[in-house]
Amino acid sequence: MDQLAPTEKYSPYRFFSAEQWSQFRADTPLTLTEDEINRLRSLNDPVNLEEVKRIYLSLSRLLSAHVEASQLLFRQRQAFFNAQDVVKTPFIIGIAGSVAVGKSTTARVLKELLARWPSSPKVDLITTDGFLLPNEILRRDNLMERKGFPDSYDVGALLRFLSGIKSAQRNVRAPVYSHLTYDVIPGEFVTIDRPDILIFEGINVLQPGKLPRDGKIVPFLSDFFDFAIYIDADEALIHQWYIQRFMRLRETAFRNPDSFFHRYSQLSEDAARAIAEGLWANINLKNLRENILPTRARADLILRKGANHLVEEVALRKL
Repeated sequence: MDQLAPTEKYSPYRFFSAEQWSQFRADTPLTLTEDEINRLRSLNDPVNLEEVKRIYLSLSRLLSAHVEASQLLFRQRQAFFNAQDVVKTPFIIGIAGSVAVGKSTTARVLKELLARWPSSPKVDLITTDGFLLPNEILRRDNLMERKGFPDSYDVGALLRFLSGIKSAQRNVRAPVYSHLTYDVIPGEFVTIDRPDILIFEGINVLQPGKLPRDGKIVPFLSDFFDFAIYIDADEALIHQWYIQRFMRLRETAFRNPDSFFHRYSQLSEDAARAIAEGLWANINLKNLRENILPTRARADLILRKGANHLVEEVALRKL
């Protein structure tokens, strides 16, 4: 991550090897089992208990400190305003990064670790997939090949959801997405009711919009985050992982006749690989370069992965 640190003196981050980072675990207990890790990790993601010990227990401890500090600040603001009836708002963690880089595994592992703190907080997880515009609208507006780009999301719905969460509203609804049909499920929602912590995961959650010239308030998704994490890796590695995942899905989920991608399971291996390479080059690589990677330096913490898909380096923004 040298490009994030033009000089040690001026970099906004402190950098740690995975081994150095693992020392910050202190006495944080390991509360997950190997079977649970196997259930939580995504296809082609080799995260295991050793990786949880090396990376995620220290991260859990760091997040605990941030949550406690946020709660203290909330109580101080209550005293400042002499208000006793203000409801504490959730601590929101944003997780960003490219497709196939391991965001979903990180989000699910963190959710389980945070929920098992001694205070037993209520932790919910939402992905931005449900806020994609329905395929019918994407086809109408010629956006199907830009699915996952910022303009393929219902930004208004995203902002209303996060605003409702941060306003401590009860029963805030988020739409549900089906990876089987590759579309939003009409009329289906998940309800989030005042969690202590919300993990909000998606490729473009750190994406800023255009700043208005007239100075009007235009909120970005990241304005609602208390802590932001970016999952990083070299472009060539992400490309490799994407192709490997596609070929694995061709042998598994794509074989379901109801799958949107079922037709790819009927192709020869060479033809399927050519399709995957095209999807990578024409959609996912463009999105990574144009929209996702430029947001990396907006994160509070960056987890940098190596060729084995495990974290090699951690960058933590200085206070």
